[in-house]
Amino acid sequence: MKTVITGLLIPFVGTSAGAACVFFLKNDLRQNVQRALTGFAAGVMVAASVWSLIIPAIEQSEPLGRFAFLPAFAGFWIGILFLLFLDHVIPHLHRQADQAEGPRSNLTRTAMLVLAVTLHNIPEGMAVGVVYAGLRNGSGMITAGGALALALGIAIQNFPEGAIISMPLCSEGKSKSESFWLGVLSGAVEPVFGGLTVAVSGLIVPAMPYFLSFAAGAMLYVVVEELIPEMSAGQHSNIGVISFAAGFSVMMALDVALG
Repeated sequence: MKTVITGLLIPFVGTSAGAACVFFLKNDLRQNVQRALTGFAAGVMVAASVWSLIIPAIEQSEPLGRFAFLPAFAGFWIGILFLLFLDHVIPHLHRQADQAEGPRSNLTRTAMLVLAVTLHNIPEGMAVGVVYAGLRNGSGMITAGGALALALGIAIQNFPEGAIISMPLCSEGKSKSESFWLGVLSGAVEPVFGGLTVAVSGLIVPAMPYFLSFAAGAMLYVVVEELIPEMSAGQHSNIGVISFAAGFSVMMALDVALG
């Protein structure tokens, strides 16, 4: 159980460490830096979705023969539709956008910015939770190293996210302490949803391929709907693409080396 708790907290530590940058850096992150960090995060999430989630989901369905893809296919689409639903019912504002998404609300710009990051942290928490649930219940396709690789990969991409949320808030007039805690709060949803996933682990084991691919679909929705547009916004630059490739390579290497 200690291993599971540690694994669930690793991504949260990454977000908190990134949010702490507000105490050490004087100015807001330049646009190219934000693009690079966002691209890196997107690359990590895509690689994690493939190596840590979709491939294990298909491998666990091998008894289905030529139809081994079906659980992964179904779970993937459920994950996409789940995030699409949340995207429409939760008011939020992306960093590079002027217009809020979701239903109308009286929430402040700061609250909606934090909600936007919180929204895409939900599938990350569920991804880590479902992998550690499988490890806890003895799913043969999930190893301790593979679970750790996913947790570390999410933590690495959470570090820049924490900085990207806390530092602009400070530039907009929030105190450093308040900006830090808002950045930390945006990542708190990950261990919460990860813990909820592990809590129902008895139900997850028979349906593990569906849950793994569900998390993958939800994460890829975030990448395509939010991260890729953000890393490509503004004047043309290849920095986002290069950083995406770097993030993808790092997560791929982690999963293969530790898994």
